[in-house]
Amino acid sequence: MRLLVTGGAGFIGSEFVRSLLLSRHPVHHGIRITVLDSLTYAGVLANLSPVSEHPQFTFVHGDICDADQVDEVMPGHDAVVHFAAESHVDRSIAGARPFIQTNVLGTQTLLDAAHRHRIGRFVHVSTDEVYGSIPAGSWTEDSPLAPNSPYAASKAGSDLLALAFHRTHGMDVVVTRCSNNYGRYQFPEKVIPLFVTNLLDGKQVPVYGDGRNVRDWLHVSDHCRGLDLALRKGRPGHVYHLGGGTELTNEQLTGLLLEATGTGWDMVRHVPDRKGHDLRYSLDCRKAAEELGYTAEVRLEDGLADTVAWYRAHRDWWEPLKANAGLRHPHQSPIDRAPPGAF
Repeated sequence: MRLLVTGGAGFIGSEFVRSLLLSRHPVHHGIRITVLDSLTYAGVLANLSPVSEHPQFTFVHGDICDADQVDEVMPGHDAVVHFAAESHVDRSIAGARPFIQTNVLGTQTLLDAAHRHRIGRFVHVSTDEVYGSIPAGSWTEDSPLAPNSPYAASKAGSDLLALAFHRTHGMDVVVTRCSNNYGRYQFPEKVIPLFVTNLLDGKQVPVYGDGRNVRDWLHVSDHCRGLDLALRKGRPGHVYHLGGGTELTNEQLTGLLLEATGTGWDMVRHVPDRKGHDLRYSLDCRKAAEELGYTAEVRLEDGLADTVAWYRAHRDWWEPLKANAGLRHPHQSPIDRAPPGAF
């Protein structure tokens, strides 16, 4: 199988690429991957260094909104796994245009090309944020979409476009919606790497509001294993939830990160709540379990310990990213005020 992976230099996309190319499982034998990535601030070539010399890996520097380039890259692939997206909620509140451009129009450009070149399968990677907020219980794949941020609205729009291409053109489209990811190589504007790297540097961390917002946490390796299952086993035109099964308030998560870094609550500062901040996300993942055989395997305590240890040992990876993105000085950038639970 030959895969076109968009956004493959980002956090989740690069984990997916590394996991497949370095896998020894027979199902992945002979797989070839082309990564298409525009290398915006969150796309880091170093994330792909473990496979950069792999004979079945190709990297193309390009933009999913560039129809001519997408049309050139698309032919010859058996499937597309579409990660490329603007994904930080605070950035979308500050300015929504890049989110609509990349997440909606970029997805439409890819779908048009995939349809034109008769690509076998299109896996569209999405988020639980498209549902809005749920006070109790969990969303199923049939729950109505009710996004509350420009980011979430742009992802909901791209989800609907992908499913419309299935219904209109008969394209083999599968949509996945995941909960909050964490793990190695996550860009340090997101809550866990931001908090960990700040605390390692002796800096305070910002908690929105009263810290009672609830998120489900999913280790990136579990997410990518679920995506591989969806790619191989998902039913065309269907949506699958991929969650971690561990819900925490932002205050609880902060406590775990303080403990993991050997710091105390004096390192926490509360900041005014985000506009339209969703209170709680929760996914019902029974469909993925029954149809794909998906279950989350990484325990939160193990995943967090590994993640903190990785950031502690890889300053050479994250220090330049924080400096270049204006994240080094806490009061100089709105990114540093990233909310717990951002994805």
